[in-house]
Amino acid sequence: MSVSVKSLLSTLSARGPHRVLRGNLGIAGQPGVVYTPESGLNLPAVAFAHGWLTSSDNYKSLLEHVASWGFVVAAPDTERGPIPSHLDLGTDLLTTLDIVSKVRLGDGTISVHPDRLALAGHGMGAGAAVIAAAQRRVAAVAALFPAPTSPTAENIAPELDTPGLILAGALDLDSVSSNARALATAWSGPSILRTVDGASHNGIVEGRRLFAALGAGRYEHKTEKTTRALLTGYLLNTLLGDKTYAPFADPEAAIPHTHVVDPHAPVEEETPKLSIGTVAKLIRG
Repeated sequence: MSVSVKSLLSTLSARGPHRVLRGNLGIAGQPGVVYTPESGLNLPAVAFAHGWLTSSDNYKSLLEHVASWGFVVAAPDTERGPIPSHLDLGTDLLTTLDIVSKVRLGDGTISVHPDRLALAGHGMGAGAAVIAAAQRRVAAVAALFPAPTSPTAENIAPELDTPGLILAGALDLDSVSSNARALATAWSGPSILRTVDGASHNGIVEGRRLFAALGAGRYEHKTEKTTRALLTGYLLNTLLGDKTYAPFADPEAAIPHTHVVDPHAPVEEETPKLSIGTVAKLIRG
């Protein structure tokens, strides 16, 4: 009997079966952090890029969660200032992949399979992941709530035949802070654009109380919970070929709390709302 997607989503939103270890990428010359299962050979790996004015610490729960499901997850801690270089962050992602895929981790009992690599990121980091994917073949790319970058990720996406998962906030899919639709439209390979119900583009960022006070968005536990399940399921299927989680890489699958968006469908423009005063004036002629 097959397991329902709702049940799978619930399972994947909970911590996985592996005890997670944390390491310092700086030992290998790249500022950043790496999370790994306690042991395992030929594991899949993900290099993750942070968003604007954040660091890997702001994604601790998300990164640890993916690692608990058997992945090596590494995140560079560079380009954290107000004027970051998206190109350099993409380069650091590739350096991070080189480190985790070529060096034995932990006490030597952890290794990564060179063909089971993925790139992921949030906000500007999603764009950096796309930039990096154009320079190195990986098994999958995950763009979580992507934001505009320079160079623009949607100009690079036509070069990618890599499978891609693009998540966007249902509240701001077509806002100036999101280029998710344009990215999905331009993507050459098999891609999925999925919106998360009630989510805003900074909802997965932890600990941004100062920025929340300035209107930059608050941490949303429900958004982060759904996102980590979607990301984990997608990676389990695309990197490991686990058919149990095929719905997470299927653009036709209905997943609770999300909606698949056809990026090529015409966008309906909202009819401008008239104030009561304007309506009264029109009635009076």
